Amino acid sequence: MEEDKEYLQLETEIFRVLKNIYDPEIPVSIYDLGLIYEVDVDEKQKVKIIMTLTAPNCPMAGDLIKEVREKVEEIEGVKELKLNLVFDPPWDKSMMSDEARLEMGFM
Repeated sequence: MEEDKEYLQLETEIFRVLKNIYDPEIPVSIYDLGLIYEVDVDEKQKVKIIMTLTAPNCPMAGDLIKEVREKVEEIEGVKELKLNLVFDPPWDKSMMSDEARLEMGFM
């Protein structure tokens, strides 16, 4: 039971951190933009994140990936981070949260 609690706390903290990382060109978090496809935490507290970018040629890609890596690795309890950048499926506006669409004037 204690392990389950730690796992859930770690997963919650990862999502909290991701919701506070903003795309440098858009005033919306990468989580609300729908750029985070998967977050997986295993029993050894190894974290796997699959994410994308709004466009493959995003000029801020290096900075954004670096920020995700640094902030997630700083979370107490994260033993290892594997960060995968993918472009399939390609990102589109339908992946955004309702809050992000409202913020960007798409609703």
